[in-house]
Amino acid sequence: MDQSMTYHFVGIKGSGMSALALILHDKGYKVQGSDVNKYFFTQENLEIAKIPIYVFDQNNIKENMVVIAGNAFPDSHEEIVRAKELGLKVIRYHDFLGEFSNQFTSIAITGSHGKTSTTGLLSHVLSGIEKTSYLIGDGTGSGVEDAEYFILEACEYRRHFLAYKTDYALITNIDYDHPDYYKSVEDVEEAFRTFASQIKKAVFACGDDERLQNLQVSVPVVFYGFQDHNDFQAKNIVRTTEGSSFDVYVRGDFYGQFSIPSYGEHNIQNALGVIAFCHYEGVNQDKVAERLKTFSGVKRRFTEKQVMDTIIIDDYAHHPAEIKATLDAARQKYPDKEIVAVFQPHTFTRTVALLSDFGKSLDLADYVYLCEIFTSAREMSGNITIEDLLAKTQKGLAVLGEEDMSPLLKHRGSVFVFMGAGDVEKFEHAFEILLSQSKAQT
Repeated sequence: MDQSMTYHFVGIKGSGMSALALILHDKGYKVQGSDVNKYFFTQENLEIAKIPIYVFDQNNIKENMVVIAGNAFPDSHEEIVRAKELGLKVIRYHDFLGEFSNQFTSIAITGSHGKTSTTGLLSHVLSGIEKTSYLIGDGTGSGVEDAEYFILEACEYRRHFLAYKTDYALITNIDYDHPDYYKSVEDVEEAFRTFASQIKKAVFACGDDERLQNLQVSVPVVFYGFQDHNDFQAKNIVRTTEGSSFDVYVRGDFYGQFSIPSYGEHNIQNALGVIAFCHYEGVNQDKVAERLKTFSGVKRRFTEKQVMDTIIIDDYAHHPAEIKATLDAARQKYPDKEIVAVFQPHTFTRTVALLSDFGKSLDLADYVYLCEIFTSAREMSGNITIEDLLAKTQKGLAVLGEEDMSPLLKHRGSVFVFMGAGDVEKFEHAFEILLSQSKAQT
């Protein structure tokens, strides 16, 4: 990499792109980027770092630039076209990251669900013990001078993660998702198998996942989970309103007791994966245990606030398995409160493909409200309506509009879990305003 060049990010507000921009900035490179003129939560850290953000315009592209192109933007994008006219190097985000990771002891964290939370957890643990750079899918990135380790979140969408040939991989699960690209769960499984076959040293995989149990690659596979066949197994689990604690056994022998301040079985599995990796790399066990206790989570993953007597949880869950995990976590922390799910589906193809599963997972709440299906540049319309999903639930009460969130007021004092990968936050904010107004009137 060349310190004299400016690295220009086309689509810098993307979660991975913003994180990578922060890493390069931390390492002393000149960084700037462009995007649409709309606020995204990922830009906050860019602004704190004083990284210039421009609105898309071909005139942003100048000589002596390397252009890193976000995967959401085609080669016909005006800035990419201009860069090629000037003869500049244009490299896709995942290809750049693949090359960049070769400088370190690298670990790619992937899976259909839980990869952002697990990347955040390992980054928190390892960066407090060893020199570590990391890229998390919530837009968080950190570049440390002379870092030995590099932790990156690896997304399976369109097989982009095949650009990564890291030393290690941690795989949380394999499930059917992204039906606009993958033809079947077998297609997804094949992609993960190909990804794992490129790993240089070892793969850490959740052995509670049946599809991962079938993983066969040339490097060692270390399994973690609750079941007896795992190399790293959690036993004697205690789940309270303060978090979870558990004993870890390594191939049948007691290793140690660990505690995490998070909720739900999936977070215990994530912690086990982190413990397994650190054990394999010889990281101090006591320091790992201490760091696990202080992890505050990642953005938009079970993020909580309290408005008067009402708890509001914001979560990125957009797949039935993730909804189930999030509601399980809410039940653990608030066993005596009613749980109200407010869900905004993300993409029409996913909603169609997993319709019945969505209904079953949402019904784990006490009451269910839905918001219109999120439309994005990827999908503007589809052959399904939000009423079709409402009909698949037993506890579904209504479809909410941002302009009228008043049906939720009758559940005041409950735990509201707002879930979705689109812009469900706008419904959440509208409800918060309504709560505040109704309090002022009483």
